Amino acid sequence: MTTQQSYREATVRGASPVELIIRLYEQTIEDLRQAAIALDQNDIGRRSDRIKHALLILGHLQNSLDFTRGGKVAENLNNFYTYLRRNLLSVQFHPSKSGIMQQITDVLAVREAWIEVERKERMPDATPGDPASALGAGKDSASARVDWSV
Repeated sequence: MTTQQSYREATVRGASPVELIIRLYEQTIEDLRQAAIALDQNDIGRRSDRIKHALLILGHLQNSLDFTRGGKVAENLNNFYTYLRRNLLSVQFHPSKSGIMQQITDVLAVREAWIEVERKERMPDATPGDPASALGAGKDSASARVDWSV
């Protein structure tokens, strides 16, 4: 195991569920960034591998949704993940750097909402934040093409 792998493993072990979700979003963004670079370099194998890994992460996130407890937010996230997966499959078969960049923009917007949820969780004197309000309240939510209102 490399030093980087050891560091990652230790970081994940101490992470809250929200921090883990943020890390999965960050890995998805990195995979898409690498796919865009591979597209520029005409490296079909690497592009395909990175998109495939991003799809696996999105599938994991989507399968982890709790519709009973999550309500409308879980439904909106499910729609968002379906949208991303559909578009990534399209980019996989019809390579488009602008398509990949749009996916990065969309994932970044929702990642910011999760970061806000994490901030609210860490505030000791605040009442626990409602993830629905953080996910529904961003000016960037429109770029995700999903209705985030609750």
